[in-house]
Amino acid sequence: MSTSDHSSDPGERLIPRSDPPRSDAVRESSGYGRPVENPFGRRFGDAHLYAIDAMVAVVMALAVVVAASETPRPTGLHEPLWLSWFVGLAVGLPIAVRRKWPMPAFTIVFGIAAVATTTGIVPIYAAIPVYLAVALMLYTVTVVNARATTALAGCLIAVGLVVIAGETVAPQPWDETLPWFLVTCATFGATWAFGVGARQRRAYAARATERAVAEERLRIARELHDVVAHGMSMIAVKAGIANHVAEDRPEEAREALRVIERTSRDALTEMRRLLGVLRAESDSAAGDAELAPAPGVADLPELADRARMAGVPLALDVRVDEELPEAAGLTVYRIVQEALTNVVKHAAPARCAVSVVADGGQVRIEVTDDGPGTRMLPGTGGGHGLIGMRERVMMYDGTFTAGPRPKGGFAVTARIPYQSTVDAS
Repeated sequence: MSTSDHSSDPGERLIPRSDPPRSDAVRESSGYGRPVENPFGRRFGDAHLYAIDAMVAVVMALAVVVAASETPRPTGLHEPLWLSWFVGLAVGLPIAVRRKWPMPAFTIVFGIAAVATTTGIVPIYAAIPVYLAVALMLYTVTVVNARATTALAGCLIAVGLVVIAGETVAPQPWDETLPWFLVTCATFGATWAFGVGARQRRAYAARATERAVAEERLRIARELHDVVAHGMSMIAVKAGIANHVAEDRPEEAREALRVIERTSRDALTEMRRLLGVLRAESDSAAGDAELAPAPGVADLPELADRARMAGVPLALDVRVDEELPEAAGLTVYRIVQEALTNVVKHAAPARCAVSVVADGGQVRIEVTDDGPGTRMLPGTGGGHGLIGMRERVMMYDGTFTAGPRPKGGFAVTARIPYQSTVDAS
């Protein structure tokens, strides 16, 4: 498309359509809108998870009772039944509350397990249920607690293993007890490693979610700025004109008021559309809004007409010989829109020239005026529009400059790389 526009026929729509926020994509890719949690937590509710833990606790307790009561000590004697039940319940039942009180539950299970194995209540070669309970609690503590607590749990496990080795492994024939001891050490080490890995994955997911939320907020703020600032600038300019010519040129004042009416109506429509998309994906109004095409290079003549209506003589030169990707076209439109808004606010009735040229896989944008060369630049306490333009360009690894011209006036330039739709297909 190649366009050279110097007309003054005003566009019918004063506020452009804004592209809908990418809430769907963010939710799908990063969990935006829901807490980071265990994958099982998305499949089961909290009540179901506690019920599962309770069943595991009962099974583990019974397994420990059987191991303690059915396995004779080296002397050939069995422990009293009540002692077996005590050990089983003390080791198994804390598992039911491991999600609510992980460290206390771990301390109880580990303490009872260490005493039971060192005293021989549960011989080391029959202590598989006990060690499984301790491993499960170690995993829980490692996943949900901070590094210091995890390190403390690991130290307790290490000390306990040393004590168990000294009390049970050393006095017994090594070919009977050492293999079980080594398997136990490997089990606890693997459990600790899996727990640390799970905690790191959850921390990464939490950071990714925070970044996604921050990016979404920034995107929403940018869209609101583009929609509101442009319209309010037009309204402010036309209101000043209407007030100035109300007595001497009433027809011109009425025309300015008509522009204000259309601008405000379209601004409200755009606000409702943007909020509707954010409020509910299933809402019919939001669905209709998402079907509206985003503005692009083809809408630049209409944008130029609105600047002329605000009193800015404008020359538009658009040379785009191929269709740009929708996202790149929207970025071009938004940059030109914000640059013209700044001209209307700070430089009207200065003359303005807009050039948009696309070739060689990049779009070059230049918006210049011969008005005052001062603007609110980034880092001076304001200038959100310039910051927004720079952020849009940086998303494409492009270049952006904005500043006074050597011979007077102000210039905004940008270079945006893009992939040709022909090459992409």
